[in-house]
Amino acid sequence: MIGYLEGQLIDKSPNQILVKVGGVGYRIFIPLSTFYALPEPPASVALQIHTRLQEDALHLYGFNTLEEKDLFLQLLSIPRVGARTALNILSGINPEDFAQALLQGDAQRLAGIPGIGKKSAARIVLELKDKLPPARRPRPASAGERLMQDALSALINLGYSKNLAEKALDAAKALGAGTIEDLLRQSLKSLAK
Repeated sequence: MIGYLEGQLIDKSPNQILVKVGGVGYRIFIPLSTFYALPEPPASVALQIHTRLQEDALHLYGFNTLEEKDLFLQLLSIPRVGARTALNILSGINPEDFAQALLQGDAQRLAGIPGIGKKSAARIVLELKDKLPPARRPRPASAGERLMQDALSALINLGYSKNLAEKALDAAKALGAGTIEDLLRQSLKSLAK
């Protein structure tokens, strides 16, 4: 079973990549978070891999971090949650935010991910809430982190994708925005370009 892969990134699209290792090209399915973390081809890459053997195929799923891979495996342990749904969830929420949603019992946060309904979100929270290892339990957010989280939530509610919103907020913070109003104003200006 393949658990780690290092090679040359040949092709990259939002849901899959092609990595050449020793003259063999491996097609690897990935979440959006991994897609954004990868360099543009051609480039060297290293990925955490989960190998999944199905009746008629062998699929490789790649992740930029071990946390993403662990969350993927936890999601697969839930009945009626397949690999495609698990990748979709990872594309819509990072492992830290997922852990926070579980601790708070916030099924609504998960239901906001495209392709995840209210019933599925509630089932996921119910199944995984008590399975979160103590090491993965998030620490309380500082005032600055809460400010960024609130601003991020506001931008997502306005319809911006999480990744675009995070980049705009980081740029606004770098420009010295210190209040939620300043963060949102600067972020909206950069997103409007």
